[in-house]
Amino acid sequence: MNTFQSRRIVIKVGTSTLTYENGRVNLRNLEKLCKVLSDLHNSGKQIILVSSGAIGVGVGKLKLKERPHETRYKQALAAVGQCELMFLYDKFFGEYNNSVAQVLLTKDVVLNEFSKHNVVNTFQTLLEMGIIPIVNENDTVATDELIGANFGDNDNLSAIVADLVGADLLIILTDIDGLYESDPRKNPDAKKISVVPHIDDFIREMAGGSGSNRGTGGMSTKITAAAAATSAGINTCVMGGDDPSNIYKLLNGESIGTMFLAQDGTM
Repeated sequence: MNTFQSRRIVIKVGTSTLTYENGRVNLRNLEKLCKVLSDLHNSGKQIILVSSGAIGVGVGKLKLKERPHETRYKQALAAVGQCELMFLYDKFFGEYNNSVAQVLLTKDVVLNEFSKHNVVNTFQTLLEMGIIPIVNENDTVATDELIGANFGDNDNLSAIVADLVGADLLIILTDIDGLYESDPRKNPDAKKISVVPHIDDFIREMAGGSGSNRGTGGMSTKITAAAAATSAGINTCVMGGDDPSNIYKLLNGESIGTMFLAQDGTM
């Protein structure tokens, strides 16, 4: 598959990549990510970043001992954390002379044809202006993700955004460097699958359950997102987010993470 020619790329980054176990922001990872994406943008790529982490960052900023379970507290923390996240993104991208824009989406906006059309126009205009859109679920007003509804997960949101903007490639950064035949955290001999030509029930069963205790998803939600994106003709790579510079290797054609092939014959 020729990922080098991918021009419009959606990158999804999860809470586990953006924060430490204690909930505080992982500044080293965040700065590396912004540097790599800025460099790709400077090279002529169009970058759209789908970022989780608002609630997790809110927990860390307020120094709470654990993530709350009640929806209203999650929404309040999302409001606090989203401000902090965008401040940091604006700071780090700005250091590399790139501008960012915040795009907060909700389920009803995507499902309504009129508002969906406006969203697509906004994305297109931002990209034409050389601005990097940073997308998140609007957790402060939307409860879908907070109560665990599948559609509201940011893995799936990234696939929706990739389809909306007509992306060539979707990259999902996570705390595991791809899809394994069994859980590598439990089985050190587990083998990673480099390429998945087609997502079937066997692949879905292999994905298992949830991920870290800081995020809302796991490999299962990433498979669901990959299925949606590849069905729309978009190659999708699930890879580790601990070293964002691996994105360069992926775009140079190296085998990084697990690549799920688009279902339109694109290779």
